[in-house]
Amino acid sequence: MGRQAPAIAAAAVRGAKTLVITAGAGMGVDSGLPDFRGPQGFWRAYPMYQPLGIDFIDAANPGHFESDPGFGWGFYGHRTRLYRQTEPHEGFGLLRTWIARYALRTFVVTSNVDGQFQKAGFSEETILEVHGSIHHLQCTVPCSSRIWEHDQDIFVDYTTMRAQDYPHCPHCGAVARPNILMFGDYTWLGKRSACQQQRFEHFLANVKGPLVVIELGAGTTIPTIRHLSQRLVRGSDSRLIRINPREAQAPHGQISLAMGALEGLLRIEAVLQGE
Repeated sequence: MGRQAPAIAAAAVRGAKTLVITAGAGMGVDSGLPDFRGPQGFWRAYPMYQPLGIDFIDAANPGHFESDPGFGWGFYGHRTRLYRQTEPHEGFGLLRTWIARYALRTFVVTSNVDGQFQKAGFSEETILEVHGSIHHLQCTVPCSSRIWEHDQDIFVDYTTMRAQDYPHCPHCGAVARPNILMFGDYTWLGKRSACQQQRFEHFLANVKGPLVVIELGAGTTIPTIRHLSQRLVRGSDSRLIRINPREAQAPHGQISLAMGALEGLLRIEAVLQGE
């Protein structure tokens, strides 16, 4: 497909009636968010963890919130502040432009916990966050099924990556934790994501073709998003546009753009504007 890929992708977008946007960690990289792919990527973002031999899987362990909450909230407190300060890149706006321009019925499915789609103006009712959200909290116990918004500002000492204070459950007083599915996590409350999943299933039950899936920055290490994208385009009246700088391979007959999310969206828009 090569050089023709942006033009083929543009034609698919222009002819679509329904759009599903699927996004992995690569979607946030163009906004300046760190790439945690592999230990070296994690240590570039958090060099203070390298001497301790702690990688992303170690840092994202829910057990820290019980055994050493200052340490657990050091990592997640920093990430919370980072995501709150980060502005979504231009690609988010391009997607919203296409939705309006072509009157597309749309849903977003993302493995990211950063809330960038909401911040970019996408409706909360049309987003599925399969791993939860850093902007919502739950009890570590958990003492109930309650999930609430996270509005506390957490001070983190970046020399030690320890939080000086952190939120607690308003019901039982235990330490609170982000409502995120972490590694080896047996206490995550998935109710909020399950409700989002139900809305997505209702959306799919009423799909009007042609359907286009635009997949952005979803890798193969944890292939949840990639597998979903491919399942959605099994019908003859559907196309997948996979945008990924390192793992752009797409199934036969689908569209592959070997570049970052923002560059890929800009390339498609350039064709649409030139028509």
